[in-house]
Order: sequence, then C-alpha cells, then structure tokens
Amino acid sequence: MKKHLVICGLTILFVFYPVYGQDITKVGTSSAVFLGIDIGARASAMGGAFVAVANDLTAIYWNPAGIARLESPQLALIHTQWIVDTNFDWGAMSIPLGRFGTIGLNVTSLTHDDMEIRTIEQPEGTGEFFSAGDLSLGLTYAINLTDRFSIGFNGKFVRSEIFNESANAFALDVGTLFVTQYNGLRIGAAITNFAPKMRLKGRDLIILVDPAPDKFGSNDRIVSELQTGSFDLPLAFRAGIAMDVFKYKNSQLTFAVEAYNPSDNAESVNIGMEYLFSDYAALRFGYKSLFNNDSEEGFTGGGGINLNLTGGTTMILDYAYSDFGRLRYVQRFSVIIEF
Repeated sequence: MKKHLVICGLTILFVFYPVYGQDITKVGTSSAVFLGIDIGARASAMGGAFVAVANDLTAIYWNPAGIARLESPQLALIHTQWIVDTNFDWGAMSIPLGRFGTIGLNVTSLTHDDMEIRTIEQPEGTGEFFSAGDLSLGLTYAINLTDRFSIGFNGKFVRSEIFNESANAFALDVGTLFVTQYNGLRIGAAITNFAPKMRLKGRDLIILVDPAPDKFGSNDRIVSELQTGSFDLPLAFRAGIAMDVFKYKNSQLTFAVEAYNPSDNAESVNIGMEYLFSDYAALRFGYKSLFNNDSEEGFTGGGGINLNLTGGTTMILDYAYSDFGRLRYVQRFSVIIEF
C-alpha cells in the first residue's frame, strides 16, 4: 500500500508540474499541425483527458499502449467538421494477437474544397484552382509486458501538400499504461510526433536566375531552387491518471486528469468524467486547456450508446460538443465496431 501511495503521489506531482513552465511558446511554428487535432468523440467529450483511460481503438492517437488491452478486433470511423470549413477524418482497425500483442492500422486526413488562385494583378481570381491537404498513415503495435503494464508504438508516414508543393516525414509515437492495485487507478504517459523537420519542395520552387546580371555574357537561364524553411512536427507529451471512483453492477463513474505539454503551445491541464449506465449508455463532461489563458477551447460534453448487433458484434456510437470560443464550437461523431 505504501508503495502504491508513493507511486500515486509522484505521478500527481509529475502530471501537474509542467503547467508551471515558461511563458514563452512557439505557437504557429510547427508543420503538420493536423496531427494535434483530437481523435474520437468519447475522448473529446472528456476534455481530452484520455491518456490514462485509453481503452478503445482511439488509444492509437492518445496512448498506443492502450490497444494492448483490447480483447476483440475493432474498427473505427470518425468524421469531424473542423473549423474554417475543413473536413477531418480518421479511420483505424486493430487485431489482437493474444500473448504476442495487438497490431493496428490507422489513417488521418485533413481536406477542404479547392480554392481559386488569386494574385495581386488578378485579385478576383485567375480561373485556376489549387488544393491543399494533409495525410498520415500509421502502423501500431502494443503489448502487455505484465498483467498491469503495457507499452505501445505507432509509426506513421506524414505528408502535407499545397498546390504543387509537398513535404514528407516519418514520425513515431510511444506510450505506456500502468494499472495499479489502488482502486483501479491507471497511470498513462505518451510522447507523440517524434520526427525530423519537414520542408516543402516542389516544381513551383524551381526558377531561372541570372547570378551576375551586371556582367556581359552572363547566363540568365541558370536553373535554381528556392528553399523553404524547415519546421518541426507538433511534438507533444501527455501524462495523466484515471480512476473509477464509483462502481455498481455494470455502471461506473470515471474521473481523469491529464497534463499536456506540446512543443508549439503552452502547457495545460485537461480534466474529464464519464458515467456509464449499465454498459449501454454513457454521459461525459470535461474541460480542456486549463491554465492556458490564450486557448479558445474550454467546456466539452457528449454521450454515447452501445448497440448489440447480431453475431456478437457491438456498435458504439459517440457524440461530442467542444466549445471553441470565438471560433464557436466543433461537433464530433464516432462509430466504433467491435467484433
């Protein structure tokens, strides 16, 4: 008992310490920022405090160690009508391999409709259109090293495009999950988007220049390339705890708290709760980005239902509402099928 209390105390200190970091942030300095958009209506409704919960397929995003404890294959399809008329979609599947762990596949995309090209000379449009978008393809592996400790990895290929330019990178997520003997207390931590810098390249950056225009006979058709800046991916660290504070038959109340430390924003704390009614329906509330005074995010809420289909298949339908301040709100819908 003393050992578990020490672990809990150190974990709480470890979770809350980062919010007292420096005031200087790097907002707007990372590439592939779509990798920082929350995945799943359930986790979003809980204020993003999910790194220590991580017990459904969306754990691939929050804490890949969590899928090691999934007993059945799952398939997830998630759509979000994101801000400024963009579409954010995520799909994944997982396959348990028994004592050999669990593998998963996932894809993330951020897209929007084509936009018309406008120039200084033609501010009303040139008649040409361009597209932009982001894509991530990931492979996940997680395993239970003991009956209480799990570890997981998610390797992914990341690509960003705008018009004729693109940038690619390979990134890695690593997570751990520990289930204590103290009243079901769970401790989770994850580091995501560990990768080299990304830099846009493409044919529009190839130009012809004259290196010595003042000298007679200089060649004015030297092929050159404009070099864009290199930017880090949104590296982030999460650490949190979750506990089932109330249980009665098939109903339970879970509280979770998480510290979030991203490389391109200020540190913050997320809190959330979930009440599960008889394994059939759930009600969730949370608050996101506590202690980050510049964040537009705040209150979150939502719910979900579990539908038992034929052949032992279960369909989980979840909804989340997230307040975004001056950007109004975001609604998320998730479908997870458990076979």
